[in-house]
Amino acid sequence: MTSMTIEELQLASGGKMAATGSRSITAGLTTDSRAVVPGCIFLALCGERFDGNNFAADASQQGAAAVVVSRLQGEYAADCTVILVEDTLEALQSIAKWWRGQLAPLHVVGLTGSSGKTSTKDMTLAVLGQKYRALATKGNLNNHIGVPLSILSAPQGTQAAIWEMGMNHAGELAPLCEMVQPQIGIITTIGSAHLEYLGSRENIAQEKCTVARALPADGYMIYPATDDFAAMIAEQTAATPLPVGGCDCAVRAANVRSTALGSSYDLCIEGREPVRINLPVPGAHMVSNSLLAAAAGWKLGCTSAQIAAGLAQASLTHGRLACYEAEGCTVVDDTYNANPESMKAALDTVAALRGSKRCIAVLGKMGELGQGGIAAHAEVGLHAASLGYAAVVVVGPNCPEIEALCQAAGERVPTAQADTAAEAAALLRGLVQPGDAVLFKGSRSAGMERTMYELFPTLKPTK
Repeated sequence: MTSMTIEELQLASGGKMAATGSRSITAGLTTDSRAVVPGCIFLALCGERFDGNNFAADASQQGAAAVVVSRLQGEYAADCTVILVEDTLEALQSIAKWWRGQLAPLHVVGLTGSSGKTSTKDMTLAVLGQKYRALATKGNLNNHIGVPLSILSAPQGTQAAIWEMGMNHAGELAPLCEMVQPQIGIITTIGSAHLEYLGSRENIAQEKCTVARALPADGYMIYPATDDFAAMIAEQTAATPLPVGGCDCAVRAANVRSTALGSSYDLCIEGREPVRINLPVPGAHMVSNSLLAAAAGWKLGCTSAQIAAGLAQASLTHGRLACYEAEGCTVVDDTYNANPESMKAALDTVAALRGSKRCIAVLGKMGELGQGGIAAHAEVGLHAASLGYAAVVVVGPNCPEIEALCQAAGERVPTAQADTAAEAAALLRGLVQPGDAVLFKGSRSAGMERTMYELFPTLKPTK
């Protein structure tokens, strides 16, 4: 975002000019004083442990064209504009909403779900990128701060955007939808992530359906036909419901074949000849995610050939079911995050790739499950055992959830618990054999990549 005047910034932020400078805005907006460049806007976010107002004066001295603050502090450069607002987070969101309006006409896909958001986003970007100048949310910038920053990073001339929206409390999606203004919605799944704060899957479904309610009448609401809440999604949108994956759906997969390298299938789209899809990532749930992306591409005018080419080139965010060969083993890195549904899906995926391999699961705690956390962890343990895993190693300080997972898995397969990554790696060195398939997965807070790198140091990225 560079084509903005100081006057437009003031109006968009809803603030007052505390000082008027002579610098022009020639760079984007940042909330990180370490990333200030000449001509940028520095916006002073405040939180429980930080106060960006403390760094605004320094940002002005480093060349910022304007600083947006909620409190005046220090000496600002004489040629830097200072805009005073009541709440800098609200100002950030207001500026993003203004910038979203400047990007019109723009095809926008608003995406949410309990799991599969980032993988579906990556696939949708790969598809739409075949036809449009497209961009998507980077990493997991999908919350009340990340979404406006994602919008503000979109340059003029962008033709399509896929903006991921996350939540863990009721009411959080509405302001995100207001900023994003999607014409197409995607709900990947409605699972049990965030039960701790929302209390039930029905409450989670209602919150996720915020995206469905935000769509215009000429839009499309895309979701898996097999989701438990498919009927609710269809009922709560003024847009055209577009379920995918069912045998009578307009978008579906036929003749699916899976290997350790990925899946292939015939993509069947209503009114078109089937086209063979080669998806470079394994897992039945990834096939489902790719159908969501294909449906978005279809409704935005992509040809079947463009959809196939995009999915074949899809590159998923690091830590999403990535397969590596290390020390004679197949290592499956799914460490990015976890909830009960994605944990079971990852276990299924690795088990399906078994062949002659033994499968070993290295699992961490799943967060934000509230009172249902113990039962959910037990279900995961039982699921691993039912799939015939040779061993399950659970990493993290002992707690009721980890104890439940260990007890459930340990009734049928060898199971061990380790407090730290180093302890887990030591255990695994005595378990893992050449030819094994080893899955690493847990919530972001579990940091399961640390155990993976301890055991397989060659996989650790070099800086």
